[in-house]
Amino acid sequence: MTATLSRPDLDRDRPLPRKYVPKRQHRLSLVALLLGTGVLYLWNLSASGYANEFYAAAVQAGTQSWKALLFGSLDSANYITVDKPPAALWVMGLSGRLFGFNSWSMLAPQALMGVAAVGLLYATVKRWFGHAAGLFAGAALALTPVAVLMFRFNNPDALLTLLLVAGAYCVVRAVESGRTGWLLLAGSALGFGFLTKMLQAFLVLPAFALVYLIAGKPRLRRRIGQLLLAGVSLVVSAGWWIALVELWPASSRPYIGGSEGNSALELALGYNGLGRLTGSEGNGGGGGGFSGAAGLFRLFNENMGGQVSWLLPAALIALVAGLVLTFRRPRTDRTRAALVLWGGWLLVTGLVLSFMEGTVHEYYTVALAPSVVAVVAITGRLLWLERRRFVARAALAAMVGATGAWSYVLLNRTADWYPPLRYVVAVGAVVAVVGLLAGGRWKKLAAVALIVGLLTGLAGSGAYALQTAATAHSGSTPTAGPATSGGMGGGNPRLGTMPSGGQGGPGGQQGTPPDGSASSGSASSTDSASGSSDPTAAGSTSSAAGNSTTTAGNRPTGGGTTSSAELTALLKASDTTWAAAVGTSQTAASLELASGKAVMAIGGWSGSDESTTLAAFQALVKAGKVHYFVAGGQGGGDGVLGQITSWVEANYTATTVGGTTVYDLTA
Repeated sequence: MTATLSRPDLDRDRPLPRKYVPKRQHRLSLVALLLGTGVLYLWNLSASGYANEFYAAAVQAGTQSWKALLFGSLDSANYITVDKPPAALWVMGLSGRLFGFNSWSMLAPQALMGVAAVGLLYATVKRWFGHAAGLFAGAALALTPVAVLMFRFNNPDALLTLLLVAGAYCVVRAVESGRTGWLLLAGSALGFGFLTKMLQAFLVLPAFALVYLIAGKPRLRRRIGQLLLAGVSLVVSAGWWIALVELWPASSRPYIGGSEGNSALELALGYNGLGRLTGSEGNGGGGGGFSGAAGLFRLFNENMGGQVSWLLPAALIALVAGLVLTFRRPRTDRTRAALVLWGGWLLVTGLVLSFMEGTVHEYYTVALAPSVVAVVAITGRLLWLERRRFVARAALAAMVGATGAWSYVLLNRTADWYPPLRYVVAVGAVVAVVGLLAGGRWKKLAAVALIVGLLTGLAGSGAYALQTAATAHSGSTPTAGPATSGGMGGGNPRLGTMPSGGQGGPGGQQGTPPDGSASSGSASSTDSASGSSDPTAAGSTSSAAGNSTTTAGNRPTGGGTTSSAELTALLKASDTTWAAAVGTSQTAASLELASGKAVMAIGGWSGSDESTTLAAFQALVKAGKVHYFVAGGQGGGDGVLGQITSWVEANYTATTVGGTTVYDLTA
């Protein structure tokens, strides 16, 4: 009996013969992909504890106060927000409200976002290019080391990546149907991406608009009108929260952390916008403290290379080859349209990450991963279908060879970590290249060579991905994979102390950027700073911003006050609006997570936010709303934090609680 075969509408202008597998096999392999991704992302998830305490404290606050959830406040009493918009916090906060706040309820939504992103990328690529291409794209994304890291962590990048892939899916549907509704949904996806990580979400916008302008079905005038409507959808989806914050009386909402004028719009355009590109707005010019010096090859350096670049050389070859082969095709050709979509995403995002002068962390590269694997999958399928032509086989062999060679280089940077693997990858790549070049008339030989090429191409990335999933990560600068010989990634015990090139928020201190960059990156599951599945257990310690303590990775944790059992008990016993006031957000986050009480972070991330005045703080103390002032590691200088610190020291008696200097403001 003949099985029912699935034949999607592929390249209808140039139909090419191919063998199709039964739909049942499609479903089984897709289920295997999603289940495998789920296991990889969810296994032993709570080993990382609270992961990034800065965001964890905001999630906790959102489970205690709906207002804190709405604004993304660091504390449940709504003194100050984190320095990012709150969309990612909404998801984690709602999960905490449903299941109780803990490490698992906070991180599980992030992992499920990863599974959804993999499945949605599969659906997007498969729609035009078949099951095999979609399956490869999904698997390659799932095994990208930085994707494993971010989908097991509580930074906003997980939701951002999912929303970008969702936007690409909507654009693909719009191109094939010409319907305005799909473009409106794409605009909404990017709008909520803005509410996740502000202007970074718009890096894909040129590619999204260009592909519809080129390949959309309707006439040009209508295509332009549809894109304008999609722009309106984007502005509405992104702007409603900004408008809400700007129109809400400042006296009854939290201060916008990281901004210079208590403005969400200024935060978006300044520190989280142009400041990232130029190094202004407190972003620490040069950006080399965490990801290496700006330049064309930053994505390949010791810091970023192992995060996302395993398939990047192949993607660049694939983009050129695919565009050359499809150059003369009709305007609406789907293969070329897909290459414009994913290739534009790759080029714009890659170049911005390479040349931006402001604060840039290794994990930002997760937003690049979907475009890299999609370009490789799409052009790889195209070249396979054209394999009878030597030029197509040569291009495919070049992709495989480049991946093998670059994987060898990346693995050689961790020479002491499973040394044989790099040789296996190199030999497999050579075998695959020879087989592809010689397989013009021998289909089985070419098929075997392709399978060998696929396995060896994903071997290095997959090994790094497994190592990342097996390692607990904490702090604000997490990185994927094992230690490299010269990189600065978290969890690299060879690195010594953190470089001093980065700077904090507006007027920030060196080495402490306000988006969460002063803490340890990663550590083994036995020595991670937040390795316990119950980080609030009595007697546990939790780092906060400003301290010089280090983890096993020898990177400063960025902590300012260790929450000892004595200090935790003292704060828990307080019944004032804020149990304590401290200098920085990281200190506040640590104390909040340990005590469950609201803690006022006067200076924001770096201690330099002018969030109040001395007179206003004195009024709060007089009204009995602030119980303690916790000193230590908070800078101050001539700003408001320094003024408040001097006033407290001059008027209140210092006591020592669990090794920490504390002032009782109610005495």
